Amino acid sequence: MAWTQADLDTINQAIATGAKRVRFQTHEVEYQSLKDMLIARDLIKSEVEGTSDRGGAIFVEYGGGY
Repeated sequence: MAWTQADLDTINQAIATGAKRVRFQTHEVEYQSLKDMLIARDLIKSEVEGTSDRGGAIFVEYGGGY
């Protein structure tokens, strides 16, 4: 699911009002704690703002000398 600015606004409003149940575009989530909501909010925010590291390539260098 691609996160949108509307999703970020929705979770921010829920955090501000103390709600633990949030309805996003296609589903509803009930968070167990404020900490869980803040983690989700940060993930959504990073994707919306384009600062997410997800999907990048990882390169590993192995030492030679067999």
